[in-house]
Amino acid sequence: MGSTTDVQSLTADELAGWVRDASSRLAELVADLSDEQMIGPKIPTINPLIWEIGHITWFMETFVLRRALAEPPIFEQGDAVWDSGAIPHDTRWSLVLPSRKETLAYIDEVAERVAERLGRTDATAQLSYITRYAVHHHDMHTEALTYTRQTLGYPAPTLPGAAVPGEVPDPPGEGGPLAGDAQIPGGRFLLGADRDEAFVHDNEKWVHPVDLAPFALARAAVTQAEYAAFVDDGGYRRREVWGDEGWTWRRGVDAQAPVYWRRGANGWERRDFDRWVPLEPHRPVSHVSWYEAQAYCRWAGRRLPIEAEWEAAAIGQPDGSGGLSPRKRRLPWGDGAPEAEHANLDWRHLGTTDVGTYPAGDSAFGCRQMVGNVWEWTATTFEPYPNFEQDPYRDNSWPWFGSRKVLRGGAWATRSRFIRGTLRNYFTPDRRDVLAGFRTAAED
Repeated sequence: MGSTTDVQSLTADELAGWVRDASSRLAELVADLSDEQMIGPKIPTINPLIWEIGHITWFMETFVLRRALAEPPIFEQGDAVWDSGAIPHDTRWSLVLPSRKETLAYIDEVAERVAERLGRTDATAQLSYITRYAVHHHDMHTEALTYTRQTLGYPAPTLPGAAVPGEVPDPPGEGGPLAGDAQIPGGRFLLGADRDEAFVHDNEKWVHPVDLAPFALARAAVTQAEYAAFVDDGGYRRREVWGDEGWTWRRGVDAQAPVYWRRGANGWERRDFDRWVPLEPHRPVSHVSWYEAQAYCRWAGRRLPIEAEWEAAAIGQPDGSGGLSPRKRRLPWGDGAPEAEHANLDWRHLGTTDVGTYPAGDSAFGCRQMVGNVWEWTATTFEPYPNFEQDPYRDNSWPWFGSRKVLRGGAWATRSRFIRGTLRNYFTPDRRDVLAGFRTAAED
């Protein structure tokens, strides 16, 4: 794959800017919330927000300042309150935490210390790598903070450089639906990240050959209107489309529709943070579990793609003779970093856009929005690639192998600096709080 200077090599000043930006975003995402909201109810899928912003910062301090640079801790009690590997989830609501003022000051201090260390003449490539790792850990958590606000029914955040609630900019393209399948040729495909990438996570390592049969993949993600047809046809009552595990999950949570949907006087409505809005028919369905995606596929006579198929459709290229080229793009549109016309990222619209928008982001095979808008479930269980090499952060991947499903592509609250075509996300199949939808493949 090709490389670009803005994604492959960062100057110390650029990386320091990322550090400050990532840390500022933590504070911005909770700035309007009350102290009571910063604690919130005890729910299995979230953390107290006051704890989470401290933990995220503690992670950067621990890996960059303390481990890479052997500096003493800023908060002596930090390990006792913010170490997610040692503190049980339910305990986090009963901890005696630093105050909100102290936590925000801690965020600023860690960011400034890390930025200053990067500017020293003796800063090493390893320091830059581990700092970038910590920045992307921030990026994952700021997306989680965003959908936590949705989970709790808090207002949409107001963020510098993003849409203002009520003043969302129009996305590029004509909008509306995008029907039909893209035909993807079969052949040998190289799945995973190349070794010339400056930064990847361990679960992307390394590129390896897989053989794919030709397949047809939907050009767009399943829309809310398409999913509503499944619900209206009694999809949540049809035992035969769910499978044993899915049916057990559906009955256990009494799912009747996507988690944030309700029937209004004029049809389906969905909760958008703290307000109810009419269902937008051509936007991708979001906040659905893997079980819900699977049930829809069986109802529609379709299937979820395996992740190798997804990656081939997203960043693969035709070879000119009816097969797959051995060369991949870095992103669906090419090797360049995401620009505003390519994908719905970085909170640009504070939500999803119609599946027909962002035509400039199409893949070589004509699939749209394979980056941004919503993460997309695949049929694949999260497992290591051959010759797996573990990251310095041991809990990033290996504890979750075998228990989660792979998602691809990023969502509207994903940072553009974080995304690439080989990026893998992974959640348990019951999760429907995340910004996840899906696209379907034709049955073989």
